[in-house]
Amino acid sequence: MTTLVFGHKSPDTDSTGSPLIWAWYLSEVRNTPAKAVLLGQPNTEAAFMLRHWGFAKPEIIVDVSADDKVVIVDTNNPAELPPSINAAKIEAIIDHHMLVGGLKTNTPIDITIRPLACTATIMHDLIGTEMAKAPREIKGAMLSCILSDTLEFRSMTTTPHDRAVAESLAAELGVSIPDFAAELFAAKSDISAFSEAALLRMDSKEYNLAGRELRVSVLETTSPAPVLARKSALMAAMPGVASEDGAEQVLLFVIDILREEATLLVPNDLVKSLAEASFGVTVTGDTVVIPGLMSRKKQIIPALKF
Repeated sequence: MTTLVFGHKSPDTDSTGSPLIWAWYLSEVRNTPAKAVLLGQPNTEAAFMLRHWGFAKPEIIVDVSADDKVVIVDTNNPAELPPSINAAKIEAIIDHHMLVGGLKTNTPIDITIRPLACTATIMHDLIGTEMAKAPREIKGAMLSCILSDTLEFRSMTTTPHDRAVAESLAAELGVSIPDFAAELFAAKSDISAFSEAALLRMDSKEYNLAGRELRVSVLETTSPAPVLARKSALMAAMPGVASEDGAEQVLLFVIDILREEATLLVPNDLVKSLAEASFGVTVTGDTVVIPGLMSRKKQIIPALKF
């Protein structure tokens, strides 16, 4: 039976690349048939990564069954996984996020959760000396994941180990990190083909705050102007997205990678009060700039309060 390897819904570069890396390792090194699959369309940066390193886009699945063997990467949150995930034969979890809880298995499994910036960095460590067997495209996917998740080492989630692994991979591949990261981020910044609802869900996590369901979305870009030019349409789409997804409110943070700041869209008094209580800012309009805010995992989610 082939093991399915997948990350979270709304796949970003790490949730697209890490399944490819681990499926290669299981199949080619461990002699365990495996294939990478996705839980949605990859975002523009992830799609660029696939094209650049010569991967075919993995199959997109909507659910799993009790007969499926699976490895979960880059998440451990049931809300970000297929509806029937607890029925499947979960074999392993490899992740770098906080432990959420809610997954259930029938047998003991391998779980690796480490406080690193990227799942691919953890995989590099787990694969160890067998990385010498990895083909160029697997190493390229790994480098792409790390540069994406660390925002080219700008994010406060970056550890010295993430950076060291990325620099080692880049040296092996003969890749200039600044040049390749610029290509990655340019692809991430192209939002022209996406509806407002798609943008709100593109890189989004469900979060319960004091009993209130929030959808916390970020758009990381080197060119925030095209996103902010659509702020009225984005705010108009928020109630519909929230209603469809069972949330009370959508929060959208537009992360300016180069200026290292975030602009939060403020559509109503709820978001205004939350922004002021969480980030110590004074909101006077329908947006507020928060200097230094780059990481949802380390800066946004921990700070949120009413």
